[in-house]
Amino acid sequence: MYIDLDTATDFKRSLFNAIVAPRPIGWISTVSADGRVNLAPFSHFNLVSTAPPVVMFSCNAPDDREVKDTIANVRATGEFVTNLVTWDLREQMNLSSFNAPHGTDEFEIAGLEKAASSKVRPPRVAASPACMECRLLQIVNIDPIGPGDTFSNVVFGRVVALHLDDQFIEPGGRFDVVRTRPLTRLGGNQYASTGPVVELGRPNPPRA
Repeated sequence: MYIDLDTATDFKRSLFNAIVAPRPIGWISTVSADGRVNLAPFSHFNLVSTAPPVVMFSCNAPDDREVKDTIANVRATGEFVTNLVTWDLREQMNLSSFNAPHGTDEFEIAGLEKAASSKVRPPRVAASPACMECRLLQIVNIDPIGPGDTFSNVVFGRVVALHLDDQFIEPGGRFDVVRTRPLTRLGGNQYASTGPVVELGRPNPPRA
């Protein structure tokens, strides 16, 4: 199969999500200027750099309003928290993806306990083993280019604090991500966790 994206109009755009997989899930908690809490998962999420520590997530414009509550809240406060989604939290994560009316508290929908953050206003998911408090660096807008495209916002945030569950900290300060069983997004409605794990050290340069 060959698809020319400059001319094709009837191909399944969900192909991209199946090809770029598995993807980490950014479970983003925010708060509005007037104190309303929001929690939503984003599978277009990743680490950008470690020094400085920067993460990004992106989302398309919703059908019922100009921007999602997450974007509106980040713009208003300049803060957000990423919460690691584990296999055991998959149902709660899925419940928080509900297309809820503006101002709905998804913590309540998913039956999740809030935990106070230290340097930002949005709360953390108490059950998550790893949470990153972030301050907004910039939002990049991606305008539609062709037919069927939607407006997207890409959010970059600097990590200013970490909350890690001590049971997953190994000697030397290493975080044992395998034991947390992180949930990842595949194509369509498919999700997965870690499978077989191998360690590959950097190869030595070839001898002349």
